[in-house]
Amino acid sequence: MSTTDREATTWLSQDAFDRLQAELDELIAARPAVAAEINARREEGDLRENGGYHAAREEQGKQEGRILYLRELLRTAKVGAAPEAGVVGPGMVVTIYFEGDPDDTETFLLGSREIAATTDQTVYSPESPIGAAVLGSAAGQAVSYTTPTGAQVSVTVVSFAPFSD
Repeated sequence: MSTTDREATTWLSQDAFDRLQAELDELIAARPAVAAEINARREEGDLRENGGYHAAREEQGKQEGRILYLRELLRTAKVGAAPEAGVVGPGMVVTIYFEGDPDDTETFLLGSREIAATTDQTVYSPESPIGAAVLGSAAGQAVSYTTPTGAQVSVTVVSFAPFSD
């Protein structure tokens, strides 16, 4: 699997996909209300000193950004269980242990932050330092990554399996 393929595909459960689709539908339905708010604030007078107008425009920008993000995420999402392969990939629950202490394990879901709302499992994105390190690795393989503080951490992949709700 190429880097482009890994970055372009996000594995989502059906529940997460449905929740994100509902959010997108709500945001699109709210567009006329936001436009009306901007028009109402514009009518209040001088736009240079109109805080309400600028706040409404800023909110519209955030909303449009979220719409674009959700459209792309849902367009490229794969719904269902991640494919079972011999290596760690997005949509898998991964257990690792830290170098020097096999009893110090951590289990997490390698996936989108959007799925975090649907599970109590810790979620790391494939682009995070630990996610990028374990991506493509096999059980028993040792990998290293650099934390945001600059520390070098070595871990060994104990096991991995497709995520299920």
